[in-house]
Amino acid sequence: MPTTAVTPHNGGMESLSCGVLLLTSEPSLLLGHATGTSHWDIPKGLQEPGESPLETVLREAAEETGLVLPAGALMELGRFSYRPGKQLHLFACATERLPLSSLQCTSTFVDRHGRERPEIDRFAWVPFHEVPQRCARRMAELLTQAVSLPQVWSRLGYAAS
Repeated sequence: MPTTAVTPHNGGMESLSCGVLLLTSEPSLLLGHATGTSHWDIPKGLQEPGESPLETVLREAAEETGLVLPAGALMELGRFSYRPGKQLHLFACATERLPLSSLQCTSTFVDRHGRERPEIDRFAWVPFHEVPQRCARRMAELLTQAVSLPQVWSRLGYAAS
């Protein structure tokens, strides 16, 4: 698999975002609230030149949550069509239900008022059935149609009680 996204799309280059599904035994998924929006998202971001998808997801998880994930703990789920001109390479990782106060986003953007703000302003452990109501439409579709959260949860070694 190439380390950079070079698929032609509408006369340009298709970008690649890499993200991680952080799942707990409850079962629940870690979501971050995208600052200045009404939706929640998984830790993810664009691949930089020369990065592998694994390197990208490890960097993005650290920037967006403060978590340093061990590369060997991630299960690769593959690449999915996400939006026009963008694909999403997903990984999954089993984790403890960490206190939300221990998570911190260090990646920032400048809003329309010139203020520097974190990309993610709060976090939540979300039960699988609530994910579609929290996420933007395309992410909700991806996490309910292209990827089965219960199946990923099971593949990570969790079992229903």
